[in-house]
Amino acid sequence: MVRRRVIVSGRVQGVWFRGATQARMRELGVRGWVRNLPDGRVEAVLEGDEPAVKQGVEFLHAGPRGARVTSVEVSDLPEPQDLGEFEIVR
Repeated sequence: MVRRRVIVSGRVQGVWFRGATQARMRELGVRGWVRNLPDGRVEAVLEGDEPAVKQGVEFLHAGPRGARVTSVEVSDLPEPQDLGEFEIVR
């Protein structure tokens, strides 16, 4: 199990980014959450098996149709916390 924090910049708010992220992470079996940040970026915490989390991060590099991702920052977080089903948080 791995846990990663991802910050996505670009045109990522108002384009169903969080909803698409939630749907994709649930398909992959990734746990965690996603939220909009006040500065226009999106933050997500992904937790799960390495291959699934890697695929989740790859999705965040592109996002849904209508998004225009300009940068993605990925950082490893300490010990997984057994997060629940992937959710959109405020």
